[in-house]
Amino acid sequence: MPAPTLNREILRLAVPALGALIAEPLFLIADSAMIGHLGVEPLAGLGIASAVLQTIVGLMVFLAYSTTPAVARRFGAGAHGDAVSAGIDGLWLALGLGALLAVAGSWLTPPAVALFGATPEVAEQAEIYLSLSMWGLPAMLIVFAATGLLRGMQDTVTPLWIAGAGFGANILLNALFIYGFGWGIAGSAAGTVVAQWAMVGAYVVVVGRLARRHAASVLPRRDGLRGSARSGGWLFLRTVSLRVALLVTVAVATAVGTDELAGWQVAFTMFSTAAFALDALAIAAQALIGKGLGAGDEPFVRRVLGRTVAWGVWFGVIVGGLVAASSGVLGLLFTGDSELAALIQPALLVLAVAQPICGVVFVLDGVLIGAGDAKYLAIAGVLNLVPYLPALLIVWWLQPTGAIGLMWLAVCFFGVYMLARLATLGWRVRGAAWLTAGA
Repeated sequence: MPAPTLNREILRLAVPALGALIAEPLFLIADSAMIGHLGVEPLAGLGIASAVLQTIVGLMVFLAYSTTPAVARRFGAGAHGDAVSAGIDGLWLALGLGALLAVAGSWLTPPAVALFGATPEVAEQAEIYLSLSMWGLPAMLIVFAATGLLRGMQDTVTPLWIAGAGFGANILLNALFIYGFGWGIAGSAAGTVVAQWAMVGAYVVVVGRLARRHAASVLPRRDGLRGSARSGGWLFLRTVSLRVALLVTVAVATAVGTDELAGWQVAFTMFSTAAFALDALAIAAQALIGKGLGAGDEPFVRRVLGRTVAWGVWFGVIVGGLVAASSGVLGLLFTGDSELAALIQPALLVLAVAQPICGVVFVLDGVLIGAGDAKYLAIAGVLNLVPYLPALLIVWWLQPTGAIGLMWLAVCFFGVYMLARLATLGWRVRGAAWLTAGA
């Protein structure tokens, strides 16, 4: 496939994927805006409930990442019916995990909220929102798996349309339940849950049509469920290592000081914003790598690797330049405080310099996920913590404050941790162990 055609194929998958990725944060923004008009306590309660939900959802994203390569390999091999069946196995696994989490989450909501030490009024609002939202977890996980199925079938447009429709329904239902019915924060949770299950309904229709078109079984298969669980288990462990790195970083930032913690939030927000576009590129890599390996076309896989890495580097250079150029004003936009903005600027410059590294890391992560190299990714996740945690320990022990303290925290995360990820992922793709061809 010539480079221009490959570029178009990457864009065809990445651009709609970016839109779908942005939809989920928009759910939270809509909730926050509407609940914010109810008062401080409901908004604070939403903050606690969202922290719990985002942790659960973040750990379960492996359902999409394990389904995509399983489907894409079979699709590339021409076994379209088997590809759809593999994706449906992922849906059944998501339903089972979601049901367990919903029941356990409802039972554990009060103690989970109590861990935050909020006032009784805030805790009450958090419990209301969280206990209702737990019943949307099965829907969220099914959406993850269904999105992975369609990505594996080289379709990222349908998930974009469904995510957009779900976002629109979420706004309308929240407005109706919160203000029309006067349900308060419970109305926001109920509206979101209904919208999530409506998205499941849309996916059921889409997947049902695919199953009929390709004569695929809609019943769960024992081997398929076992394979999805095995691959998903390794990706779950990979995600846990990422969460450990993030949580320990926040803990060290908290120990350094309140201003430094606020500054870290700004720097990490900029990192997360850039990550959306890089995730979209990684998703395109997942789908194309899985398809190429399924077809046994190693030269194509190598071209996808080289092209997406090049895109990751150039995107990192462009974003890094923008962050560096605006580093003096970004702090003011977020805080309105000139002293805090000056404290944040050195950390933003570190982020800017590290952006090309981040671009390559995100792409390589997607490449190896697409290759189904889940076990290595889990092992690499642990190895990445080996240099990073001692570096953080030094910062915690020395506790440098002000702009220097925040800068060293940024060096640890954007430098030491991302370089460790680059080393483990880069070493893997240089070899051929991940290039396992066939369905």
